[in-house]
Amino acid sequence: MVPKHRRARTRGLTVVAAAVALSAVLASGAGSAAGTPPFADPPAPAPVSPAPTAPALTASATPLPPQVPAITQAPTIPTTPPLLTQPQPAPSTSSVTGPTTSAPAPGKESPAFGVFIDSGIPGVLGMTRFSRWLGGADLRVGHTYLPGDRWSNIEGAPGFLDGWARWRRAKDDRMFVLNVPMLERNEEGVSDDEVRWLLRQGAAGHFDQHFRALAERLVALKVPDTILVPGWEMNGTTYTHRCGPDPEAWKKYWNNIVAAMRSVPGQEFRFDFTPSRGRDAVPWTECYPGDDTVDIIGMDAYDQPRGMPFDEQVREPYGLQAHVDFAGSHNKPISFPEWGLFRNGDNAEYMRRMLAWIDEHKPLYNTLTDYCPHGVWQCPTNPESSRVYRSALSGGTGEPAPLPVPTAPPAPLRPTTCSPVRFSDWFESWLGRKVCLRLDRWSRTG
Repeated sequence: MVPKHRRARTRGLTVVAAAVALSAVLASGAGSAAGTPPFADPPAPAPVSPAPTAPALTASATPLPPQVPAITQAPTIPTTPPLLTQPQPAPSTSSVTGPTTSAPAPGKESPAFGVFIDSGIPGVLGMTRFSRWLGGADLRVGHTYLPGDRWSNIEGAPGFLDGWARWRRAKDDRMFVLNVPMLERNEEGVSDDEVRWLLRQGAAGHFDQHFRALAERLVALKVPDTILVPGWEMNGTTYTHRCGPDPEAWKKYWNNIVAAMRSVPGQEFRFDFTPSRGRDAVPWTECYPGDDTVDIIGMDAYDQPRGMPFDEQVREPYGLQAHVDFAGSHNKPISFPEWGLFRNGDNAEYMRRMLAWIDEHKPLYNTLTDYCPHGVWQCPTNPESSRVYRSALSGGTGEPAPLPVPTAPPAPLRPTTCSPVRFSDWFESWLGRKVCLRLDRWSRTG
């Protein structure tokens, strides 16, 4: 399958503006009923043209998580809506020597849900606006991805996780979900032979120190109960951390990662094994590393391939029903770290059926991917699916307000010439992007 390059729409902001904005949101009580919106709600996002249609694929076909977004301009600060409070599953504690099996608390009426908007601080801030759009519904799940370009970022570079940690700590019933690449150069088309060699290096313990460093960072940030999703969509071909080139080495490497992270004092991590729906390049069951190191069995499920009805997505080999059955046979809760629209456009029937599936099978948590072509808030090209989602999850106040009227798309930006400027890993991670020098600023414009 051709690689998929997922990029969230850029929401630029300066580092100082981002920190001030996030502090204002958290200090004003975002996520609590007592908060009073101090700012006016920004206008609805501009529409984004649908992504070009691609042929039906046989390997991993979900979009890639964005890297740290480029910083271009300061955004409007989102409002802080009053949120409702829902009960939460009691958190489990994984010991250094073994995992725990987590399940929703008895009597919980609906699964914890969240939305993925952006990897960085714009994603934290965007959840407040998304909650407001849902009439104050309580987003209990915050979800982001570590960049997989180099080990220093996989370890959780200074500053990258701080905003997410503050969001998690603001309310006791929240969940923080973190996707963790298992290898650097994770989206660079590394060959199967090199992947096989790297997996065997990981199985031999050569990369354990990077995951201990990440665990120490999370504990120091006071989010020791983070749900970790290492090596997601391992059954496909997109990522360097794919399982297919050597499933046995992949499983051993996963077990080493879990052991390394559980060895850090104070941790309470849970580990979510998450393939993509369907067989893909290799049956995902061949990659399952064992009950001792898996706490949750997830699935990334998008509306694809083209023309496949929801019933077939349920019945297909290694599909939605197989996911539920496999997790049940291993006495593990399920999750949907990623789900959304994809190759069948604005598909309200898919949205209704997937929401009903989630309601029936009560995953520990689910996170909608919300940008085009997958989403319902940032993607005005999906109005019917948006109405279904909003009606189902709007904060219990009845029929939601009308959807915002899409505005005209912005004029295309003029291409620029940019020469890279190399700074240290720490500085680039703190800044949130790589730096380049725009040569066109000194060119004559007529």
